[in-house]
Amino acid sequence: MGKKIIINHTRHEIRVALIENGVVSEIFYERIKNKSVVGDIFKGKVLKVLPGMESAFIDIGLEKAAFLYVDDIRIDSDEDDDEVSEIIEQSDTKPEKQNISSLIKEGQDIMVQVSKGPIGSKGARITCNVTLPGRNLVFMPHVNNVGVSRQIRDEKERNRLRKIVSSIKPENTGFIVRTVATGRSEEEFRHDVEYLLNSWNETEKKFKTYRSPAILFEDLNLTFRTIRDMLAPNVDELVIDDTFEYEKIKKYLGTYLPRYSSILKLFKSKTPIFDHYGISIEIDKAMSRKVWLKSGGHLVIDQSEALTAIDVNTGRFTGSNSHEDTILTTNLESVKEIVHQLKLRDIGGIIIIDFIDMESLENRQKVYTALKHELKRDKARTKILPISEIGLIEMTRKRNRENLNRFLREPCPYCNGRARILSPESIIYEIYREINRIAKEEHPPQNLLIGLHPDVAEYIENEEMETFRSMERLIKGNISMQVSEKYHYEQYELLEL
Repeated sequence: MGKKIIINHTRHEIRVALIENGVVSEIFYERIKNKSVVGDIFKGKVLKVLPGMESAFIDIGLEKAAFLYVDDIRIDSDEDDDEVSEIIEQSDTKPEKQNISSLIKEGQDIMVQVSKGPIGSKGARITCNVTLPGRNLVFMPHVNNVGVSRQIRDEKERNRLRKIVSSIKPENTGFIVRTVATGRSEEEFRHDVEYLLNSWNETEKKFKTYRSPAILFEDLNLTFRTIRDMLAPNVDELVIDDTFEYEKIKKYLGTYLPRYSSILKLFKSKTPIFDHYGISIEIDKAMSRKVWLKSGGHLVIDQSEALTAIDVNTGRFTGSNSHEDTILTTNLESVKEIVHQLKLRDIGGIIIIDFIDMESLENRQKVYTALKHELKRDKARTKILPISEIGLIEMTRKRNRENLNRFLREPCPYCNGRARILSPESIIYEIYREINRIAKEEHPPQNLLIGLHPDVAEYIENEEMETFRSMERLIKGNISMQVSEKYHYEQYELLEL
């Protein structure tokens, strides 16, 4: 059973789910109003240099100033870029650290790329070590090198790919061969090189002519980034529910990736695509604090500003052998679910896992080894410390964007932010999907009444009137709002008029 890529595309939001062996493994969101800026290149202006923190704040035109660390000013490999750090062979020797004040000055214009999007109260993380992603190659204009993805393990194929790219690349430029490039021909690499060089030339021209802050290069939207980065021979289906986007993808595949044209499908059912594939249920589970294991045990996942704590419990599972065996079985079962939840929720930063106490050192080592093995399936960079005597594991996971909980929710106004509830934006898009379901019924209503909380209604009037109008277009009628404090912030009610 291979992979399926499921795309739910509306005018205000794109949602992508990756299904592996029948299990939803990853979910990605992109809202048109808040499109991801990771990978975008900007002409920024240095606002403030902080020698004591070896960093600087750069105005790139976003709401918050971006953060530039001294090591990201150097023109060598960017260790914070996922594609580069994962696959380029690094030298054991590192250049001597320089004083940031000798590298950049306040008021200076500078070309930077977003390596990590804004998260919570923090601005974007940026780097001067610009890279441009193509289908088969990543272009590094400031590096003279050819690297090959570490995921390509066949030495003969690695040498073939390195030889081809080395022979066609311009002098004093760098390229990394991506994992999906296995088996590709020289002609396909030439197309990639030509496209990437043209994109870089345009970016340089804009830097010379645009006033800062300005965007110089904008990455593809989530749909086409998914096609570029995730489409591979082990993908069996690429399914999308929007006719217009389907035609765009069909044309793109026919021109550039004809071998994948046959796996593209237009989803036509009246059932919402995420409901049909069971993805909506998985999203609900991913928002839950408690996650049940098949044996009857469960995980409790608590996310705070500083770290995420995962507690493993035996729950209803009593086992049939000794107490130690029951604990070991639960801990081993929890390992796969923990890694699954880390990927599904996109949890990053510091993670503390509290396994059930095991008396046996051998059993503790089994759990630790199982976790290390399972984490190899995770593309995000992780570091893990040995399990302690009381069953604790400390680890970190690279974080590039808001995790699912923070993306869909906001601090709860009822308890002064001690918990999180759905944001008004998430509630409105949930209402949109519900009305879309109603509109596909055999006899849909012509007029609807939405009962909802005053704050959500105010948000619609100030920020989402276009979405509200699109709801009316779905039912080809009128929608009225009934605003009342009796509704909980997350609650809404749809009534036919």
